Amino acid sequence: MSSVMRSTSPVVRLAALLALGVGCASAPTRPSAQTVLAAQDTAVVSQGLTEAALRFNARVTGPTGAVVERAEYELVSDGQVMKHGSAKLGTPLSGSDGTDVSFEERAAYVQGPEDLARLSAQGGTVLLALRGVLVVRQGDAEEKVPFAASRAVRVPRLPTVVVEELDGARYSSEEVQLNLRLGIRNPNPFPLKLSGLTWQVAVAGKALDSGTLAESDSVDASATGVYPVEVSVTKSSWGPEVKALISRGILPYGVTGELTGPLMRVPYSLSGEVKLNVTR
Repeated sequence: MSSVMRSTSPVVRLAALLALGVGCASAPTRPSAQTVLAAQDTAVVSQGLTEAALRFNARVTGPTGAVVERAEYELVSDGQVMKHGSAKLGTPLSGSDGTDVSFEERAAYVQGPEDLARLSAQGGTVLLALRGVLVVRQGDAEEKVPFAASRAVRVPRLPTVVVEELDGARYSSEEVQLNLRLGIRNPNPFPLKLSGLTWQVAVAGKALDSGTLAESDSVDASATGVYPVEVSVTKSSWGPEVKALISRGILPYGVTGELTGPLMRVPYSLSGEVKLNVTR
């Protein structure tokens, strides 16, 4: 080895090797300027009994020429991860002035019928959140910017089934027409989707008729959906002692069934007495 090389400082030789790229792997590159979230929030676009749509909004500042390629995230409800997702964005940044970035996600925010019943009984609010990273690219450099924003919403509440209206029209000493209006009360600030409402009517302990109402229907927010049921109490439907039953002027009745919808099963049992109108 020459005296020149021997006298050269090891630090100088290392700098020369790095400059020539000898024996060193390329280090990962990063954007020349750091990306910053100047503001962020999560808004509730829509809410249902079992699912919600959230929109994440952010103001992003970063180097001009960089692009927010995508968001990698998870939707969280009450501390539980409900869904993982990725949203393509392709939003170019404009430097220190900042650029608005947003995406939406829709997912269930309850885990099943038991969870729905628990939340309904619990009341109050539930915290929904979107959290993850924004992937920013500038040339070959990539940066992942963490984000997390939440929003409290009212917990979903199960509906109730009630007797909205009932009258007994006595047509003869052996025939009464029961006119029953079942109400589905929606206590939520959003429409309630229904699969169906089954019903079975009994008079004085004897089952008379049954059916299904409100199939693939919905009830407006904070409203009551009303569904009519008509049942005839006659000798053929109730039995040979119907005349003695009707002569009392009051009929004991019962209505049982189940209200169903997405992740929802609400059994009900209603009973009472109906005073018969005068003979028509």
